[in-house]
Amino acid sequence: MSLITTSRFFRCVAMAWLAATGVVAAAPAVPTWSLLPQPAMARPAGSGAAEIADGAMVSVRGVDREQVQSIAERFVQRVADTNGLHLRVATAGVAHAAITFDVNPSADVQDQAGYHITVDDDGILVTARTPRGAFYGGVTLWQLLTPPGWTRGMPVKVAHGVIDDHPRFAWRALLLDSGRHYQSVADIKKLIDGMSLNKLNVLLWHLTEDQGWRLEIPKYPELTKIGACRKAVGLDSELTGSPEQPYCGFYTEAEARDIVRYAAERYVEVVPEIDLPGHSQAAIAAYPWLGVTGKRPSVWTDWGVSPWLLKPDEKTLQFVDDVLDEVMQLFPSRYISIGGDEADKQQWNASPEVNAQMHKLGLANMDQLQGWFTQQVAAHLIEHGRTPVGWDDELVAGATLPAAEVVMSWHGDDNERVALAAIKQGHDVVMTPQESLYFDHVQSDRPDEWPGPPPAATLRQTYDTVVIPNGASAAEAQRIIGVQGGLWTEQMRTFAHDQHAVFPRVAALAELGWSPSRAHDWNGFLQRMPAELARYRALGIGYADSAFAPAFQVTAADHDAFRVELSNQVGFGTMRYTTDGSEPTRQSAAYARPLTLLGNTTLRAATFAADGFELAAPRTQVLDETTLLSRDSSALAMCSKQPGTRLEGGMPAQGPRPMYSVDIGNACWLWPQAPLDGVKHVAMTVERITWRFGDEAKDAVARHQANAGGEFEIHADACTGSLLARLPLRSVVQASGQVRLDAQVAMPAGAGVRDLCVFVTGDPREGQWALARMTFSK
Repeated sequence: MSLITTSRFFRCVAMAWLAATGVVAAAPAVPTWSLLPQPAMARPAGSGAAEIADGAMVSVRGVDREQVQSIAERFVQRVADTNGLHLRVATAGVAHAAITFDVNPSADVQDQAGYHITVDDDGILVTARTPRGAFYGGVTLWQLLTPPGWTRGMPVKVAHGVIDDHPRFAWRALLLDSGRHYQSVADIKKLIDGMSLNKLNVLLWHLTEDQGWRLEIPKYPELTKIGACRKAVGLDSELTGSPEQPYCGFYTEAEARDIVRYAAERYVEVVPEIDLPGHSQAAIAAYPWLGVTGKRPSVWTDWGVSPWLLKPDEKTLQFVDDVLDEVMQLFPSRYISIGGDEADKQQWNASPEVNAQMHKLGLANMDQLQGWFTQQVAAHLIEHGRTPVGWDDELVAGATLPAAEVVMSWHGDDNERVALAAIKQGHDVVMTPQESLYFDHVQSDRPDEWPGPPPAATLRQTYDTVVIPNGASAAEAQRIIGVQGGLWTEQMRTFAHDQHAVFPRVAALAELGWSPSRAHDWNGFLQRMPAELARYRALGIGYADSAFAPAFQVTAADHDAFRVELSNQVGFGTMRYTTDGSEPTRQSAAYARPLTLLGNTTLRAATFAADGFELAAPRTQVLDETTLLSRDSSALAMCSKQPGTRLEGGMPAQGPRPMYSVDIGNACWLWPQAPLDGVKHVAMTVERITWRFGDEAKDAVARHQANAGGEFEIHADACTGSLLARLPLRSVVQASGQVRLDAQVAMPAGAGVRDLCVFVTGDPREGQWALARMTFSK
């Protein structure tokens, strides 16, 4: 056989083997690795690539074969679900596979959750010491197979190189509040899926609240028979079908076990939270003897902090022990959270019996009594081999917590002083500052921002969260065991809203929890976001695009034209626009400088990544005679100088659900420098929202009303300035949904540009009026 023939022979054999295994020789164009969270070490080789095509073989070897086989099968399904490649898992060992998972307890891999990936001419090898590490390696490999610009169903080139990876923190968590609004088992599983693909490993499940007790406890059936239902107030009635149908929901023991099992398969530990002694009104509604007054309250329909605390006596402690015994049967986690936050002690202070007990125990105040109560509960958990977890509130109050308790520090103000105090007292600490990691907070000040409280917790703020308190020594920093995002659900009635709040901020949280501090790089994070958002979209995750969405700043230009500046929150991506009302595409004009446009123009803009992926859906700005004479409430300042809360209105018969920016308890807005020359008429779109804001009640601002039902008033220069218009509410006070108000404006000649104050008279606790939009006309 000649050398040429021999060469051709081996070339044919090689091609046959490559086709059989799914590994194809590298081509010149190789996508960059786009991995999130950023691995501890990722080193592309600089040349060479493996190509994974449809039908590529995946094999498993090493220990824990059955468990790792299951991991490989879920990996294959995930690849199929996202980029459409159908890989094959070998049922027995194969000599040559495109992808191999190898679990070896002696492997040179750091941490039980760590893994090592090599990509070379032999294919892709994922090595780990444990199945957990193999799972996380599989997540990274899935990202390698969904690089920037990937096309569904097409082969993927993976650059040769090496990845060595392990987590920075052991606790990488998301809190899910099921107490205020209930999520279905199926939706919780979807959330767990999303968490696991961001390498989060703890679901802190908040199961008890003033507004609902959500876990079946057979020894105390009234907890779910009574405590799991509340009156359907406000928009809850849309979920139940009518105000007469109560809002109910709880998880059976079987459902809780199912969620725990499902999460464990994805290496997510479910840590239950039974909040004590506060946030207990639903429990006291079920069993009034648990409270101080002996009275039976209703399950709370307001949001905020309820004064109904558990009575700190032996009978209540026996109830708590009984509940925790059943919780420990359902949840194998080493950790059990007992809350301890926001305990409003007004009922304790007013109770002679509780005061007598405090003095009998030799305690100086009610915070110390709460500390005593918490010590008893924690001791029961410790006796059963569990570790108590709780909030930092008592440290804020100057009290102490059980020595063994893990502290979740949510008071992130003043340079994380509370977290630092917890560390210095010897506690392990989870960083979850409300300022940046509370995902119920709004993500922007956009007019289409979804409901949530202020201030905004933007994607950048989440990414830049301080996870090691300033002033902590290297030894003290070791006490920080992780980070946690909080999904509190007062205003999150649907799972769509849950997803919108979590994603993509969870990607920033993931990088905080997993990646080494030296990898912290905001610009690098942004460069890796397009591929991550494309994965979310392929998985059907309804993420928020607020950070990338175009914003319009419109001012007057010469000759009755408009000057429009476009920007987005993160300054990333290319904004492309149209001026004929059509939807922008990747071929549309790219925004480079302010636009000058004539009236009667419909400007639409969307943001695109370099590979053409649409980062943010199109937004629209209509330019006409009303543009400069109109303001959405999100474009108005609050009279209190505080940022407004985003509230949603009722669902209209047609169109999207309205959103409002409101200072709860103080219905007052400011429009600085309003152009008023020639203005003769004003129209307002408003809605009356059911009051259910417990915390704001004491500070609500009631204004004198001139007419029954109250009115909107517009004043010039200041809220006490000259009255320009009064729009009575008597005829619409009982209306459902949005209503329009119209009035003539008493505008002095030559009014020019004036500051405006707009407020509602009457008491907002009888119904909070919200302003959607106000428009002047000439």
